[in-house]
Amino acid sequence: MLPVVVVHGGAGHIPKERAELATIGVKEAARTGYVILEKGGSAMDAVVEAVAVMENNPRFNAGRGSVLNVKGEVEMDAMVMDGRNLASGAVSAVRRIANPVYLARLVMEKTKHLCLTAEGASKFARSMGVPEVLEESLITDYAKMRWKKNLEPDANPVECQMGKMGTVGAVAVDKDGNIACATSTGGMINKMEGRVGDTPCVGCGGYADNNIGAVSPTGHGEAIMKVTLSRLILFHMEQGKTAEEASDLALTYMKERVDGLGGVVVVDPKGTWTARFSSLQMVWAAAQQGELHYGVYRDENVVEPVQENI
Repeated sequence: MLPVVVVHGGAGHIPKERAELATIGVKEAARTGYVILEKGGSAMDAVVEAVAVMENNPRFNAGRGSVLNVKGEVEMDAMVMDGRNLASGAVSAVRRIANPVYLARLVMEKTKHLCLTAEGASKFARSMGVPEVLEESLITDYAKMRWKKNLEPDANPVECQMGKMGTVGAVAVDKDGNIACATSTGGMINKMEGRVGDTPCVGCGGYADNNIGAVSPTGHGEAIMKVTLSRLILFHMEQGKTAEEASDLALTYMKERVDGLGGVVVVDPKGTWTARFSSLQMVWAAAQQGELHYGVYRDENVVEPVQENI
């Protein structure tokens, strides 16, 4: 059953053509992570590189392709967590960084802190030699269009947010049984400047524990934070629920308690994985035992060989 990597590219309801392009993106990300794992790489390496692939893909709301805040600017959040020792690193409201997930990992490995934000994160990035990029290089025409549309007085950014595959994330278990997660996002469409969502918050935007499993979520950040979705799922798994049962319980609770929609990818220490969502769609992919699984719609699970593209 090991190794295994599962990725998501956001939950919501999107046009067919954008879903198809996002599916290609998550399949590439899962393959990237799986190749690392098959070569004996760590779960942390796998999830970080899988997420970086999606940050570089303009189809997703992370890195290049991030949504814009109310001022038309890009502010991004990311986090990583290592299930071996519960080490974690995160960044919030960072600007002009192509791959926030790399910076989050540096926070974990090179500082005594769990999260750095805004200008402090930028100063740290410069001290680590992380190059700044032009903000324009992160902004797509699609993001500009949706920003302008949501400036209108009767716009509903939360509803519109669910119209684009968004936050990206990954969970993995390596050959040594170590578990990790990573999540990255551009946040919410037309958010206030400085708004930080669930992604960089431990237990909300991700959690990994070798003893239980790992979760990476996507959906309405404020709702995910209110129920600490990632840790809630692992709590249910600690009580004996399967990854799928725990995910469904937590997603149902989030919908009923705070009217929040979303989705998750989850893995347990044995390599049992699931991709569950309460939204209409979630684009996801998983690689395990030489097979690549992927889907967009409820109960969809297409399978093909991994190696044909390695």
